[in-house]
Amino acid sequence: MTNDSLEAYPTLTRRAALGAVAAAMGTVAFATETPKRSRLGLVAYNCAFRRKWMQQRDPKFDLFEPLNFLKHCCEVGAGGMQVSLGVLDAALVKALRDFEDEHRLFIDGIVNPPKDEADLVRFEAEIRTASEVGVQAVRTVVMPGRRYEQFKSLAEVREAEAKALRMLELTVPIVTRHRVRLAVENHKDQRIDERLALYKHLSCEFIGATIDTGNSFALLDDPYGAIEALTPYAFTVHFKDQALREYEQGFLLADIPLGQGSFDMKRIAAILKRAKPDIRMMLELITRDPLKVPCLTDKFWATMPHVSGNDLARTLRFVREHPAKSLQEVGSMSLDKQVELEDANIAASVKYAREELAL
Repeated sequence: MTNDSLEAYPTLTRRAALGAVAAAMGTVAFATETPKRSRLGLVAYNCAFRRKWMQQRDPKFDLFEPLNFLKHCCEVGAGGMQVSLGVLDAALVKALRDFEDEHRLFIDGIVNPPKDEADLVRFEAEIRTASEVGVQAVRTVVMPGRRYEQFKSLAEVREAEAKALRMLELTVPIVTRHRVRLAVENHKDQRIDERLALYKHLSCEFIGATIDTGNSFALLDDPYGAIEALTPYAFTVHFKDQALREYEQGFLLADIPLGQGSFDMKRIAAILKRAKPDIRMMLELITRDPLKVPCLTDKFWATMPHVSGNDLARTLRFVREHPAKSLQEVGSMSLDKQVELEDANIAASVKYAREELAL
């Protein structure tokens, strides 16, 4: 099986998904026409259901292998990809660069930070590959899980922050030597003031931000102020819209196609373009059930005891003023239906980015 053959797609899902893609792209017959290209790239996590479906049919085929995924992004009209590159040999690096150049695409990597000094060999090998591929940046996260789920106290958060700082300090000579930009995502782990302090402490031109345009809202940061604060450090972007709705312990946060959620995507795009005109953004839209942000519980506040009531009030007011018309519930769907919805979500977002945001 090859990823440049539409026969790789499920029969039912293929027909339904291509119809959705054709409608979203404004084409009559997507199966025989190349979709119009957006400059918005795709994060591999967007396609988890498609990867799973394809591996069930052919265990030897992995959609997330870098060249496979780059071809997939090209097929659906995206402008590039963000994926784990790992360590590639010279032939695979050349194949990636040739396809990238031929189709005018771009590449971001994903890497795990070094756990300790013994892990530096692995980390440097992956950074070397990223340099050879010519990535825009390599995205990483440095703290485990979501703060309000992973930790029980502020002391545990501070311990994890200290470990993250040590990991990043180990990376400085490596990313500097290879001149690869390491982009640390705001991953529902640190509030914006904490993350800015991390960047300032490191003071390394090759360590900056993956701006996730929705994550900081879960920690009660201002939805647009957080993005503005991170832009001086931005190397790449997880560009997303999200649907909000109250529930008894706080609010629900759900990935949704661009322009269909609770956030002003035109305002967000303008903030990013104004600060970093040349930055290339990645759609991150994970088709899944809504996430719960239990901001009215003691457990949530145990990790953020110094956050003001004003921040909570602003967040809940925003949720109430921008409720979602619909939330996607996907956990009970069949895999075919999950793939169909996943494909349609991506197609709608790529269309919106191209037509409404000039991305």
